[in-house]
Amino acid sequence: MRLRPLIVIGLALSLLGVGVPAWSEDDPRSCNDLLSADTPAYVVCRWMATPEEARDIARFWLDNDGQNMRDSGPMNEIVIDCNQPGNECANDSEGDGEMHDVGDPDVEGAEDGGTPECPPGEKCYVDPDNISQAAKTAAAETPSGQAAKTATTAGLRTWIDTELADDYRAGQLEAAVRKVAALAAQQGVVGIRFTSQLGLNQTFTTPEELDAFVAETSAALRRLVPAKKLAAHTAVPVLGCGANEACKTEVAKKYPLLDPDRVGAWLAKGLIDQLALDNAHLATEYATWQIDAPTAQRNQWIQVRARAWDAYAQIAAEDAGFATAPGAAQLTPEQATQAITDRIAAPLQDDAAETVTLWTRWQDAQGQVNRVYGEKWAANATWDQLKKLSTVRPRLATVYDPATPEVDPATDLKNLSEVFGQVYLRS
Repeated sequence: MRLRPLIVIGLALSLLGVGVPAWSEDDPRSCNDLLSADTPAYVVCRWMATPEEARDIARFWLDNDGQNMRDSGPMNEIVIDCNQPGNECANDSEGDGEMHDVGDPDVEGAEDGGTPECPPGEKCYVDPDNISQAAKTAAAETPSGQAAKTATTAGLRTWIDTELADDYRAGQLEAAVRKVAALAAQQGVVGIRFTSQLGLNQTFTTPEELDAFVAETSAALRRLVPAKKLAAHTAVPVLGCGANEACKTEVAKKYPLLDPDRVGAWLAKGLIDQLALDNAHLATEYATWQIDAPTAQRNQWIQVRARAWDAYAQIAAEDAGFATAPGAAQLTPEQATQAITDRIAAPLQDDAAETVTLWTRWQDAQGQVNRVYGEKWAANATWDQLKKLSTVRPRLATVYDPATPEVDPATDLKNLSEVFGQVYLRS
């Protein structure tokens, strides 16, 4: 018997009065009847194996003194005696077959510790520590470096958020990577988001360019900071169409670079450890086919689950729609609760997105600053409701630019840490 691993989300949402329908009692594997009558609706139970099946499984392995268990072991090993006449054994494996003292090179010509030397003029190995201490110190003194230290102290899991696509196109990727790697080397930084709006803007015009950028940038970052996670932000609009073939055909034409198979390949190859999918298009992109925002969002997460992307990387939902412009009508507590239900709870409870990233402060094309919280951290209904989601705080992230603080980084990050467990620091 297992309880679906969404109980903690349900506990948080119960503070807001957000209910989640139980699975159908008609499900033959439902074990909801074993739960007490006062169990909240969001707690559900389902048998992985019914009691009868579990009994049969146990009997299969334990009957006859466990003979089936013994019979399931590996087959007899195939052993080849290389000294027997007629047998040929490969002799070109690594090493020289000799014992060496501790600290001796593994092979002739290797450096101390077993690191192979490169032929003159070739660069075949990069020491992760080759980011000089001077570069790390200089990075620590930048606004982003100082903010990283402050964010870590505030208990936030910290990422460096940068854009390397333009540097790649300009032939300056190596210098840009070294700069961001020095920032990522700061204590407490867990990863780098190296691009946003990938394939949505005009930076790349062909699939080949897009694939080359992702592959080369990922490789360059992993050489310098191999222990750090790599993330990217994009959207895959065709996923919102669901099974509507006309929608899929037209949306695929509109976004030719964002083929789901291409994005999935980046994950399967290990080029990206976290993929954030933007939801800004969900409300308007599919109106022609009478697909509203909730349906488009549901379609998207069903498709993500079906493609098993979470087997290769962490999947995040990204939302900038909670922030409002100065003078705009503020959400009431009821409206804020509904927005949280639709745009935070739903992606998490759909078991596809593992985190949700909210933009809490951003500037539009007219220069207006949009905020989720009030100006200078004045209280409002939306922020108050978000603060109630404390039990899912580790799953919530935000983006912060230390160059344009609301008050100052220390104050801002302390307030953000009351809602979010993770932060992406702009650099």
